[in-house]
Amino acid sequence: MDRIRIRGGQPLTGKIRIGGAKNAALPLMVASLLTDETLTLSNLPHLADIQTLAHLLQQHGVAVELSADGDGREVAEGRVMSLRAAHIDNLVAPYELVRRMRASVLVLGPLVARFGEARVSLPGGCAIGTRPVNLHIDGLKALGAEIEIVGGYIEARAKNGLKGTILRLPQVSVGATEDLLMAAALADGVTVLENAAREPEVSDLARCLVAMGAEIEGIGSERLVITGKPRLHGARYRIMGDRIETGTYAIAAVISGGDLELVDADLEVIGVVAEALRAAGAEVDATKAGVRVQRNGGVIRGVDVMTQPFPGFPTDMQAQFMTLMTVAEGAAMVTETIFENRFMHVPELARMGANITVHGASAMIRGVPSLNGAPVMATDLRASVSLVLAGLAASGETMINRVYHLDRGYERLEEKLAACGADIERLKG
Repeated sequence: MDRIRIRGGQPLTGKIRIGGAKNAALPLMVASLLTDETLTLSNLPHLADIQTLAHLLQQHGVAVELSADGDGREVAEGRVMSLRAAHIDNLVAPYELVRRMRASVLVLGPLVARFGEARVSLPGGCAIGTRPVNLHIDGLKALGAEIEIVGGYIEARAKNGLKGTILRLPQVSVGATEDLLMAAALADGVTVLENAAREPEVSDLARCLVAMGAEIEGIGSERLVITGKPRLHGARYRIMGDRIETGTYAIAAVISGGDLELVDADLEVIGVVAEALRAAGAEVDATKAGVRVQRNGGVIRGVDVMTQPFPGFPTDMQAQFMTLMTVAEGAAMVTETIFENRFMHVPELARMGANITVHGASAMIRGVPSLNGAPVMATDLRASVSLVLAGLAASGETMINRVYHLDRGYERLEEKLAACGADIERLKG
């Protein structure tokens, strides 16, 4: 099993290109199930989760082709994937694939909407909480689907097709919003989806669906109005940049005392993270190419954050920001409101000298002068990268085990960091 070794203390300087957003790419790939024509996605990140979902779609019968980016850039700088769901011969999403990645459950809505039935395993993914799928199921039932849970599978049928309706999600859910948005695009009539997630990745999906012929009003708001169409057509669409990757490398610049320009990053979509970093003492500015983040030798100040749905502080940045706070001057409180089991990185940071006390959904971090390198173990995707950030700031050597989590969400992470001065290398297991 691969490991990553880091010798900390090196300020990062230079440029890092931000890739396509994984959390946008996955639902966009699933949207290919809504049409028998080709959906071509560019700026696709090369990640384990992308490969997993491609395998799932292929076993449904989707023809998948992958190539270098259309403008001739190197494959590593963004790929083009063409997906054609003209001959779907399998409506079952099996446990062995779905358990590896929660986003796989998104095939449920499109399959039922287009083919009238689906059998999808209950999902897996990172061990950061139960993350129930009841919102997906209840929403599809409201659209007219009959659903049962049998042997660990969601069995859904809509023999007469889905029917538009008024839906209000009892809580904000990105996955449920995306699933129901895709299902409603092929439903008969108008669907009003209230309390919808406003994350940029949801808007990216909506804009792609519009490019495929869907009619959607209210994109970017909590109230989406979808007028269903009998069929959608193919399209070409460029995936948005990854705001979580942007935020992660921004913190890498700050925690290392460096100066990075994040090329192809969008300052607007990391607004609340940028505000927190400025409050902590960093300079964060838009450039012609993207976003520049620097600390310029100043101290890091303690800042309190609470995770919330967009436009609030993203839960996918909680572990990284907590790591920054471990070396801040003073104390900081980090409160997690989205998932109930997302502090698994705390014991590993403590092994490196961090002073963190957890009280229920909140963690009190008292900054220490420096972290110390140590052997640590990754537990999930964002916890993994938080340990990389800690290793960049720590004195001595940090060895991170179980780094396969990183490959689910960060493309060529060690290469990008090494090119900016980090002493980091992957050791093959």
